[in-house]
Order: sequence, then structure tokens, then C-alpha cells
Amino acid sequence: MTRPTIHDVARVAGVSLSTVDRVLNDREGVREKTRSRVLEAIGNLGFERNLAAANLSRKRRYRLCFILPEGENSFMRALEADLAEEAAAVLRDFTVIETRKVPAFDAGALADLLRGLDPEAVDGVAMVATDATVVRIAVRELRARGIAVVTLVSDLPGPEKQGFVGIDNVQAGRTAGSLLGRFCRGRSGRIAMVSGSMLVRDHAERRLGFEQVLRTEFPDQTPLAPIEGRDDKNRVREQLSAQLAEYPDIIGVYSMGAGNRGAAEALADLPPGRDVAVVVHELTPYSREALLDGTFDAVLHQNSRREVQGAIALLRGLLDDQTPPPAVEPIRVEIYMRDNLP
Repeated sequence: MTRPTIHDVARVAGVSLSTVDRVLNDREGVREKTRSRVLEAIGNLGFERNLAAANLSRKRRYRLCFILPEGENSFMRALEADLAEEAAAVLRDFTVIETRKVPAFDAGALADLLRGLDPEAVDGVAMVATDATVVRIAVRELRARGIAVVTLVSDLPGPEKQGFVGIDNVQAGRTAGSLLGRFCRGRSGRIAMVSGSMLVRDHAERRLGFEQVLRTEFPDQTPLAPIEGRDDKNRVREQLSAQLAEYPDIIGVYSMGAGNRGAAEALADLPPGRDVAVVVHELTPYSREALLDGTFDAVLHQNSRREVQGAIALLRGLLDDQTPPPAVEPIRVEIYMRDNLP
């Protein structure tokens, strides 16, 4: 069945194309009686406005800013590369994307960057959030200046932001707990946890889900307080090595963020016969090799390309005043082991 067009609306309403365009874009110069006739024709025909075509005719530009953390986090650098490719692809849709970076886990730097954004140059922001009051206040101020804001990968609590694109991190933590609990089934001991920082909501939520499963389903396995490695492999190696030496009954390691190379180096120094199961996040070239050589037992992954695409679509929908905003395809927690690597 052919979809009704703006020409059909004009014909049924008995008006010109320019009059229909003024009604669709809520512009002045149309008598109320004529406006009602156009809206009635739209309803009777089931006309759905093609926003892409409308934006093309108006030369509407979407100016988006993505804010990512600096550093050697392999997943973030993969996300940055995906963003560069998507930015080139959406130029034809009048969407211009710039990428800004701030030091990882630095709430003050993130808040300062948000406050410095100019609404004359930026329409919407997608950011990897650090959970802090100064960031929430900066987001509130940004919204008051008319800039749309969504979070990416790591969420921000509260009503300030307008959406989140990423995995369910509590579910991811629960999945890690189920995997590691089964890998260590029948053994009593401690579980080490390695985080980037508890200031980011994704790591805090992963810890919550992980501990929920261990405490309810695997009570013989006791989670230790997480190491905060700041996604730095050297810091992770030093802190995890110290914890492995202090607690010889550690039987499992759950790494919630980056710095996995440091975790592997710490485990490589263990004496022969000390068996430690390992679950980490994000499938990178290094974690792939660690799966293949048996250093890691499982990797939980999220599709960074889909996250970028979802954030772009959500911001465009918000800027088009779509009510409700477009539904973003759920980003699923993917589980990889040595035998199902893509």
C-alpha cells in the first residue's frame, strides 16, 4: 500500500503545498479554519511526516558532541573509532559530530567541559558519565540552555539527562557472578574484584549485580572489596598482585573495567598449581588472545558500534521533538569463551 504524501494532504484539504508545509512546521500565516482542515486531512489519510525529508528541505543540521574519557582503555578507543566512522556516514543527513575527551573518572573536568559548551554551536551531547553532583548540576544547566543530553555506556542517575544508551550493567554483573560462581563451584574461597572507579555508575552497578548473585547462590565464595585500578594496567597489576599475596585463598577474579593486561600479568606470577578463574569485560585484541591461551575464562562484551548509532538516533529524535523519543535497540550483554569467538 502506497503511503500518503504531502501532495495527498494538499489535495484532500484543498490547499497549496506551502500551506501544508506551514502547518507541519507550526509557522504563522495560516487561518485557524484552514489549519483545522489540513490537520483533519492528515488524520483521515494517516499521513506520517517524513522527518528526514523535512529536514532536507529545511537544510536542518544536527550538531552533536560526544564526550569520551582519555587514556588507554581499549574499549573506549574502539568506541572512538566507531564514532569516527559513523560521523563520516551521517554527514549526508546533515549531522555533524565532534568528539571531545576528558581525563577518565575526572568529574570536575567533565563538568567544566559541559559548562563551556555553546548552545550556538552544539545541539546535543552524548557523554560517558561520571556519577558526581557537579556533573548532574552541569547537565541540568546544559538542559536549561536548550542542549539535549544523553548518557552513553555509563549512566547518570536522576532526571537531568534524557536517555541512556548501553547495556544493563546490573544484569552484566549478575551474569559475571553466575559464570564465575559456576567456574569455582565446589571450592570455598575469596573472589577479587577489579574496577576502574566506583565513581562511574556502570562499575558500581556491575558490582551490585555480581555480589547479589554470589551472596545468594554461591555463599562459599566471598567477594573482596574492589580494587580501583583507574583502568591503568600497571596500577591493576600492582594492586591485584598485593591482594593475591595477602589472600592465598582467592579462587576467582572479576574485572569490571579496563586494565585487564595488568590483571593477566599479576596472575602469571602465581605459583604453579594455584588455579584462579577469571571473567573480564570487553572483547579486545588482548582479551581475545587471553581467552585463547586460557588466561581468561570468559569475556562479557557490549557492541560499541550499536551504542554509537543508538545515541545518534536518540539525540536526533530529541531534537526533532519526537514524543515519545525513538526507542533505542537494547544493547545486549554478549558472552564469549574460547570456543565461540567471532
